[in-house]
Amino acid sequence: MTPTSPGNYVWWLAGRSAGMVAMLMIAGSVILGLAMAAKAIPPRWRKDAVGLHQHVALIGLAAIAAHGALLAADPWLKAGAKGILIPFAIGYRPLWTGLGIIGGYLAFILGLSFYARRRIGVRVWRRMHRLTVVVYVLSLGHVLGAGTDTSIPAVRYAMLASALPVLFLFALRLQRNGGRRGAPRSAAAPIQAPKGRGTTSREAARAAPPGSRMEPSASRAT
Repeated sequence: MTPTSPGNYVWWLAGRSAGMVAMLMIAGSVILGLAMAAKAIPPRWRKDAVGLHQHVALIGLAAIAAHGALLAADPWLKAGAKGILIPFAIGYRPLWTGLGIIGGYLAFILGLSFYARRRIGVRVWRRMHRLTVVVYVLSLGHVLGAGTDTSIPAVRYAMLASALPVLFLFALRLQRNGGRRGAPRSAAAPIQAPKGRGTTSREAARAAPPGSRMEPSASRAT
């Protein structure tokens, strides 16, 4: 084989392929999660969307693990276990590679936390799950900064285009969550006068809170 033959870079090519799959799965999982959180998916499809979200996330985690394992074994990169497991320890583009490693750890923590949500509490789990957007940002930065495939314009623009639905759905989620928090409380039900044949306006006024129009001082006996 010639020095430029793809056979010399099997581990590198396989690792890059797994990384691209991981990035696509992460983007798809985050988009689905934000769409559900923003109520952009009809209720009748929500159950299917949850199942798809979980499967896409698990495929993404498997692709992340394969991406790291294949690159650790690559004789050209010579990263080893240390370069793949410890952020910023690798010699190849350490900043962007380190951010990708951090994003991978965070993806595993958040992805597997779904199966421990009853132990940690659903409220805590939901707060943790908001960090999935951070996983996407770190992954995108890793792909653009360390990935050699993004030197191809079509690949680079496709990766950048995935940010559009993420930004839109994230803004929609913030808007709707803010609207729910700022919504005024429903008006209290009007106080009804005691029912009965002998009920008078004075008796009804006693049941009214101070300052209302039915206060004893403002009512007349019938």
